[in-house]
Amino acid sequence: MPQHLQNPWRGKGLLPDAIHPIDHAEDVAALLAQCPAHQPTQLTQSPELAKLAGVAEVWIKDERSRMGLGSFKALGAAHAIAREAAATAPDDWSTALNGQVFVTASAGNHGLSVAAGARVFGAKAVIYLSKTVPAAFADRLRSFGADVIIEGDDYEASMTAAAKAAEDNGWTLLSDSSWEGYFELPLRVMEGYVQMADEAAQDISEPPTHILLQAGVGGLAGAVAAHARKTWGDVPQIIVVEPDAAPALYESIRKGELVDTTGPVSSMGRLDCKTPSVIALAGLSRDADQFTLITEDEAKDAMPTLAEHGFETTPSGGAGLAALLAGLSLPPDARVLTFLSEGPEDA
Repeated sequence: MPQHLQNPWRGKGLLPDAIHPIDHAEDVAALLAQCPAHQPTQLTQSPELAKLAGVAEVWIKDERSRMGLGSFKALGAAHAIAREAAATAPDDWSTALNGQVFVTASAGNHGLSVAAGARVFGAKAVIYLSKTVPAAFADRLRSFGADVIIEGDDYEASMTAAAKAAEDNGWTLLSDSSWEGYFELPLRVMEGYVQMADEAAQDISEPPTHILLQAGVGGLAGAVAAHARKTWGDVPQIIVVEPDAAPALYESIRKGELVDTTGPVSSMGRLDCKTPSVIALAGLSRDADQFTLITEDEAKDAMPTLAEHGFETTPSGGAGLAALLAGLSLPPDARVLTFLSEGPEDA
């Protein structure tokens, strides 16, 4: 049974003076309108999963086909890079960022978004991966033209290495997390994710009563929650789902301050982040109603059920749905909006 924490900071926020997530998608949509690879992803209703979960409706925003990259993160770093390119007022978009190098650490799909965005606009991408990231993912990054460097035993160590490389070489650090003194680019990464929320809001037949949002550093969750509050006000109950091995947001809310957490490596690799993004924590402490932890077994056990019903994904991509199937206590008339954030590993 998932572990729950009601948010005592709801409405006021834990970090009221911090930068908060952008809650509208107008600027993102304007840039995407110029991208031939962009198509909205599907919002699918699943009566079968609703029956299994004991709720009235389950809606799934399916990001597995997003811009050919297989993840919602295609909207993030690539959007931040596109804004950098647009600021040069280029005659030729393909060379707008010639000579610029973007460097980051990645536990998964963020690196692909950096690599793809850099390639489109003539820049270079350097991606640091920890030793726990599968070799096949490194090969996929290289296929997008990125230089891949394996360093560190975990995501946090690889991010430290990426930040040092940026400082030593004069490169642009493009993280999907934020911390004190580093806000501008992560804010734009999160802004890209709002497009996904906006599409879902336009396609759903009526406002959801509950929104389930999986979180690592909190970028997806923070962006979607901010848009949901702007669009639907206090109507939906927003529930953030994290691995119990990486309860960064949960523990920060519980303790009333941003905290670094520790724990074993999680099979929910894209969510296995021990420190929250400052921007995401500021937004979610204001906008989310509940923080929930799921176990490794709860995430693993949900995968065959999701695949059986046409929603094959990873424990990271299906963590919100895994919480629902693991016995998240919702009323029988609940209309639930969830996000399938990535495709399976071998897709």
